Amino acid sequence: QSQLVELLQLEAGAGPCVECYHTGTVITVDDISALGERWPAFQHIALDMGFRSVHAVPMRVHTRVIGAMGLFGAETGALTPEDASIAQAMADVATISLLQERTIREAGVLNDQLQRALTTRVLIEQAKGVIAQTKNLDMDSAFNVLRAHARSSRQNLHDVAESIVKRTLTV
Repeated sequence: QSQLVELLQLEAGAGPCVECYHTGTVITVDDISALGERWPAFQHIALDMGFRSVHAVPMRVHTRVIGAMGLFGAETGALTPEDASIAQAMADVATISLLQERTIREAGVLNDQLQRALTTRVLIEQAKGVIAQTKNLDMDSAFNVLRAHARSSRQNLHDVAESIVKRTLTV
């Protein structure tokens, strides 16, 4: 249920979690029904979903806020100092988890890019070998022929090399 409330805040660009994200401060709403005109769309949907309080805690990396964690309550009331400390600890753990996931995802992307580069390099070397053999050229001259054809035909080097290796193109 809280996901719907969170999505509404994002769409409206207003609400306690959005404000927490923008200001980097804890936003506490002890009684959602007493909000007045501050966030009317948020107030309406939160009350409809059965929430009576919300506490938004910033998710930080050093001084940079990367998100906000919303703690929605079925009862009105403030967090105790102990609960506030636990909430911040939970936000910190969630932040670390997000950063680890992003690091793993970025490493995968980098690995894919390096693999494509290596595959392209191997293909270019094979095409140079085909050109060198068929034209009786050294490898540097074969590369110049390959590159010149790619430029003149406005194709990328990988595609031209692949066509040469597959023998669907002769230069």
